[in-house]
Amino acid sequence: MAELSGSAPFKKLCRLAGEAVCRYGMIEENDRVMVGLSGGKDSFVLLETLHHLRSVAPVSFDVVAATFDPGFPEFDAAAIRDFCVSRGWEHHVVSMDIASIIAEKDFSRSPCVLCSRLRRGRLYRLARELKCSKLALGHHLDDIAISFLMSLCRGQGLATMAPVVKPRNEADPQVIRPLALVPESLIRACAAAADLPAAGVCRYEEQLASGDRKFFAQTIEQWEKHIPALRSNIARSLADPRLDHLLIPPGKDDGKRGERSETP
Repeated sequence: MAELSGSAPFKKLCRLAGEAVCRYGMIEENDRVMVGLSGGKDSFVLLETLHHLRSVAPVSFDVVAATFDPGFPEFDAAAIRDFCVSRGWEHHVVSMDIASIIAEKDFSRSPCVLCSRLRRGRLYRLARELKCSKLALGHHLDDIAISFLMSLCRGQGLATMAPVVKPRNEADPQVIRPLALVPESLIRACAAAADLPAAGVCRYEEQLASGDRKFFAQTIEQWEKHIPALRSNIARSLADPRLDHLLIPPGKDDGKRGERSETP
């Protein structure tokens, strides 16, 4: 991905990522940031972005990458590792036989829920072992908009993926999302110019394709034909809550109601 450094899309992406990092105070002096490198375009672009920001940021911080290997034959963790080695990036792999656990726990109808919890737990543990203060995930502006619409339409409150998530356990790293202001289309443009390794796909990809997240992604694409700035408008609205104009009973606007554990 060295060729990305001078491309216009990557420069724009780094500007938006830098804006998010500064606006939400994601990275501080002497932070050790671990990137959850899934092998998809989002996490690869995030890793490249943080290495670039590290070279120009006014604060000093380290970046390491970690890949969760679910044990699927279709998943090539070795290709991800070899790519990181070729770039001179520190990389670690944590493995687990997800298919066996899903079968044992009878989670075949919702495998992503269990896998997500197990993945986060293993990454937290590795982050503690590596003394990482931050865990950077590759969620972007589209993910945040989709999560907001899902929560809204399911009656689960006006909520979404936060740019910064404080851990419940002080020993765990703080979750950050440096691509929070970056639309997926820009990430796609950057990834298209890169020779990324073929890491394979999740064996439950078909279930994901028919789920709510896919539906709302398609909905946003349709709405964007009428509202070209839809994604940035949603981001602007999420940063400007008007509590007096919501259906909030008196005495319950302390901002703590409806708190729930966030799923990556």
